[in-house]
Amino acid sequence: MSRTPQGQRASLDKQPHEVAAMFDGVAARYDLTNTVLSFGQDRSWRRATRAALGLRPGERVLDVGAGTGVSTEELAHSGAYAVGADLSLGMLHAGKRTRPQVPLLAGDALRLPFADASFDAVTISFALRNVNDTDAALRELARVTRPGGRLVVCEFSTPVNPAFRTVYLSYLMRSLPAVARAVSSNPDAYVYLAESIRAWPDQPALAARIGAAGWGRVAWRNLTGGVVALHRAIRD
Repeated sequence: MSRTPQGQRASLDKQPHEVAAMFDGVAARYDLTNTVLSFGQDRSWRRATRAALGLRPGERVLDVGAGTGVSTEELAHSGAYAVGADLSLGMLHAGKRTRPQVPLLAGDALRLPFADASFDAVTISFALRNVNDTDAALRELARVTRPGGRLVVCEFSTPVNPAFRTVYLSYLMRSLPAVARAVSSNPDAYVYLAESIRAWPDQPALAARIGAAGWGRVAWRNLTGGVVALHRAIRD
């Protein structure tokens, strides 16, 4: 863990206690900061994730890495029963203050506290890259999903236009930390978040890893020019 007078950030080896502590430190203003840094696109990304899951009333959906539950709340608009799980107790406490009606519980993406085949659908938004074993997390998501159930991974990805990609990477490494200093309760954390986005696999590479973890019919859709990608798959 790196520590500064302003806060703390995780290292790219993504030790769970470091990641949890870092998110504890940004919990108070996390939702506001995300909206500012994404220029308001975070709302449309959540709606797109809900649509991609194809949820129906009465189904059960698990939202892993739910943070404050803002994504879980969006999923519940479908009429499905949505449960959120997150490693950071600080994020969960913040969510329970602002969204007391949303079911939120502590849970590690590598050891989810649910029985096999408990859910009709699972999703993880902007959190898979923070897990220190991506492939094990994808297998764990498959374990708690019924055969034929759906997965949607919403995650930062690689812009498809080379010129835009250059501008975007410059924003990540230079402008994003500067903007975070103005709005975040722990701006140092956003240096790690920018580094983790830059180091993350592109769309085809992530699709291959999803397919190798027990998921079939893997496809993806780019949002905002590939800044974000939705990977969708079916439990084999």
